[in-house]
Amino acid sequence: MKRQDFWENQDRAQKVIRRMKYVKNVCEPVGELDRELEEIQVLAELAEEEDDEATRREVRRRSTALEEAVERLELKSMLGEPEDGNNAFLSIHAGAGGTESCDWAEMLLRMYTRWAEQEGYRLELIDRRDGEEAGIRNATLRVKGSFAFGYLKCEVGVHRLVRISPFDSSSRRHTSFAAVDVVPEFDDDIEIELDESEIEMDFMCSSGPGGQHVNKVATAVRLKHIPTGITVQCQSERSQHKNRRMAENILRSKLHQLERRKREENLEKLYNDKGEIAWGSQIRSYVLHPYQMVKDLRTGHETGSAQSVLDGELSPFMEAYLKHKLEEMQQ
Repeated sequence: MKRQDFWENQDRAQKVIRRMKYVKNVCEPVGELDRELEEIQVLAELAEEEDDEATRREVRRRSTALEEAVERLELKSMLGEPEDGNNAFLSIHAGAGGTESCDWAEMLLRMYTRWAEQEGYRLELIDRRDGEEAGIRNATLRVKGSFAFGYLKCEVGVHRLVRISPFDSSSRRHTSFAAVDVVPEFDDDIEIELDESEIEMDFMCSSGPGGQHVNKVATAVRLKHIPTGITVQCQSERSQHKNRRMAENILRSKLHQLERRKREENLEKLYNDKGEIAWGSQIRSYVLHPYQMVKDLRTGHETGSAQSVLDGELSPFMEAYLKHKLEEMQQ
């Protein structure tokens, strides 16, 4: 097997594993929704038979909740990229503008924290650098939970705030910028299986000082992994079997290191494909004065309830973006 074929097989295996996790995360909720539908149907029949208004209200309440759950599941079905189901690292960076931008960056940190808490994600503050007077210069959150990256990738770009500055004694209107970046967290679930048909094995006498078994018996082992060309050798043990097992462990470790390096290269490519985060690439405007409105410049989705968005009501914007991307793919 050639080196390229080996890594292609490794890629294929990892994609299958991630796909299985994705299918499991989608199929299990479908089963739960199906069971909920059956219970609602039973309740509806019972309400009609007994002419029970309280049961009818329960049916209406649960039916509405089921409809919302189905819509959320349809949205989740749009998250089909291999990394979408992973945890995410979300970073916020204040733009030029000193205290104004630092305060805006902290408002964004609060907004994403509220959103994650409302959606049931677990949060870990990885890094935070405070501004000189107020707010933050930058911060990084680890967001843990199913499809964290799939949803948060919708937020990558520059966010613009327009408001009356609380730091301006003249109460003038200011425009502030902050950049949001999101990358997936890869699970360290690399499993390296050694195929004997891909390994050349040589035995030789150990070199160096030692007893009769060390120098006269072919206990040393050298392994060469044909697809990658990696060669390892072990002669520290007096037993050929132990030397072989140690050499195999070393070979697995080297292949594991190569696979991690390859993942890092893929992550770097994924990061670079997002494009440069520059002040000319704002994705969303948050206007608090002279009127209140939040508008996504990519999809046109907007709301006049700016405070609710700053309190974490981000899901409608994420859904609009995912639907927009799906429509682009279908064209």
